[in-house]
Amino acid sequence: MMRTLFLGILLSTFCCGAIVTKAQAKDEWHQLSVQDAKESALGQEKLRPEIGLYMKGQDHPKVMKTMGEYKTNQRTNGFGKSAQQACDRVFISALMALQDRAAKEGGNAVIDIYTITKDKKFESATEYSCIKGGFVTNVALMGTVANIAK
Repeated sequence: MMRTLFLGILLSTFCCGAIVTKAQAKDEWHQLSVQDAKESALGQEKLRPEIGLYMKGQDHPKVMKTMGEYKTNQRTNGFGKSAQQACDRVFISALMALQDRAAKEGGNAVIDIYTITKDKKFESATEYSCIKGGFVTNVALMGTVANIAK
C-alpha cells in the first residue's frame, strides 16, 4: 500500500513537472536589429571584416561572381539569457558560419542573407528573425557566397 502511494505521488509529480516544463518552453519569435548585433562587443570580436555580410535588400558593391547559396542553422543555450542576448549570440554564430563558407569557397562576401527558420522565410535589410524557447535559441540563415568589387 505504501509503495503504491509513493509511486502514485512520484508519477503525478513527474507528469505535472513535464507539463509545466513544456509550457515554459514555448517558442517565442523575435525580430531584432542586424546592425545592433553586428556592432555588439561579440560581433566586433568574432566577425571577420575582410568578408562582407549583406542582408537581402541591402546595397552592396557590384557582384563579380557567385559561388552558390548556402544555409546555416545555429543553436545556443538560451536559458537564463534575455531574448536579445541569446538571439544576438546565435545570429553572430550563424554569420560566422557563412563567413567560414565564403572563405572556403574563395568568396569575399555573403550577399542576400535572409532568415529561414521553421520553414518561415523572413527577408529584411535591417532585421533578422530568431526563435527563443525555454532552453534553446535558434537562427537559420541563407546567403549567397560571392566575390564583390572592392
